[in-house]
Amino acid sequence: MSAAGEKKLKALIVDDEELARFVVREMLEAHSEIEIVAESVNGFEAVKAVAEHKPDLLFLDVQMPKLTGFDVLELIGTDVPVIFVTAYDEHAMKAFEVHAVDYLLKPVGKERFEAALERAKSRIATRQPMPAELGTAARAPGQFAERIVVKDGTRVTLIPCNKLEYAESQDDYVALVSEGKKHLKQQTIASLEASLDPALFVRIHRSYLVNLERVVRIEPYGKESRMAILATGTRLPVSKTGYARLKALLDERG
Repeated sequence: MSAAGEKKLKALIVDDEELARFVVREMLEAHSEIEIVAESVNGFEAVKAVAEHKPDLLFLDVQMPKLTGFDVLELIGTDVPVIFVTAYDEHAMKAFEVHAVDYLLKPVGKERFEAALERAKSRIATRQPMPAELGTAARAPGQFAERIVVKDGTRVTLIPCNKLEYAESQDDYVALVSEGKKHLKQQTIASLEASLDPALFVRIHRSYLVNLERVVRIEPYGKESRMAILATGTRLPVSKTGYARLKALLDERG
């Protein structure tokens, strides 16, 4: 308990650099109202620590191996206020500003740290959620996802985008098919489509998004419809507009 008898705010520090964690830890020493409940050196540890400690505030590095800060945010949800810690991503910083999310630029300065902390406390007090699509907004133009992060209970699966065969819309979920396995993720197919390289992935039907490199042929099916046949033998319906998109991409490739 703090001197005022109020409950302390629980903070979690996530960074793969020991020095960066030390700086945040040192600056928090002046704040008796905040208790550091855990430190994590990677995104996987962070996801577990959030579930275990249920922190009120997260100091989260953006550039980390395997899981980035945005991947972590996607996995833990938008309820925990986050102060992002970043080294150089200018586009990400613009996205933070647009979404009124605070960030600290490495090396972290004391004055900037204090300002970010006050802003985070205000967010905690008003219970303002984090924007769900921040990771997409922070991607530079022409930069697309390299992998898809899927959480199933406590298990986290990383699907490299080039290994994704196709995705099928199932209401607010997408079924992602990769290497003979199907993974269910809570995401709309439109949102998934926006994150993928349009030169490699094409929406062939309102319910299906396919990896162009997995399509071996297109067959007529019925009067005005068609089927895309994948290398695995899977048959996916192709709508009239989907066929136009597919044909345009295939023509571009020669």
